[in-house]
Amino acid sequence: MILIADGGATRTSWSFINGPSVYHFETEGYHPFFVDAGYITQSLQKALPDSLAQHKSDIKEVHFYSAGSGYSKEADAVLEEGINAVFQHAGILLETDLLASARALLQKEAGFAAILGTGSNSGLYNGTHITHNIESGGFLLGDEGSGSYLGKMVIAGYIRGDMPAELKNSFENRYRLTPEQLINEVYTSKTPNRYCAGFAAFAGDHIQDPYCRELATTNFDDFFKKIITRYPDYQHYSINAVGSVGFHLKDIFTQVAAAHGVRVGNLFPSAIEGLTRYHQES
Repeated sequence: MILIADGGATRTSWSFINGPSVYHFETEGYHPFFVDAGYITQSLQKALPDSLAQHKSDIKEVHFYSAGSGYSKEADAVLEEGINAVFQHAGILLETDLLASARALLQKEAGFAAILGTGSNSGLYNGTHITHNIESGGFLLGDEGSGSYLGKMVIAGYIRGDMPAELKNSFENRYRLTPEQLINEVYTSKTPNRYCAGFAAFAGDHIQDPYCRELATTNFDDFFKKIITRYPDYQHYSINAVGSVGFHLKDIFTQVAAAHGVRVGNLFPSAIEGLTRYHQES
């Protein structure tokens, strides 16, 4: 029995594989930059389905693909300690969420893989490993193309008075926050990346409005200009991506990619189904 986890900043999707049987469930995201080991343990124990909790001691491997994994020994230790406290008899195998996306999107074929969810990332994959990665910079320094990046633009447009009057009214009716309250929420949130990413949905829900459409276009254009075009021979590859932002705004993403001479391949809302298939066939 093994567990597969695709751990993003907002949500972790799990697959419990027991021979030919697969059981899916979800927990919140466990980014080691924003939560500690104790938080992971407590949250995971609370969210674990009863049917799986009965088999905790039978789990022999946990393959945990995580946003935040691989950056430092300290970050990896947070994940390993938090997960191991729940699955005490399992080997904990940590990999990056970027490798998860590559395996889900491309299985064992080589190509270009990206993440366009709460955060963003990208890399070239040789069918086994990521061979070239241009650092996204994370929430504070980059994450172009992501929900947090788009959400920050929505927030900035509101607090600076750039948002058109009709959209501003919709925003205020929906969130009931003044600019001052909103700034306070951003800077006091324990997980500001998740908090800001939540406002990307406002742009998505009003994507036919020229203002929101321009924000979404800028989000993806920055992703290509600042990251993708820095890869050597980037136009030789199609770009494949997992994540809700790329999936739900696929029309705009495809248009922006074409403007940069890049063809779009697979766009999946999440990695877990493809990742489960990868491990079942490995």
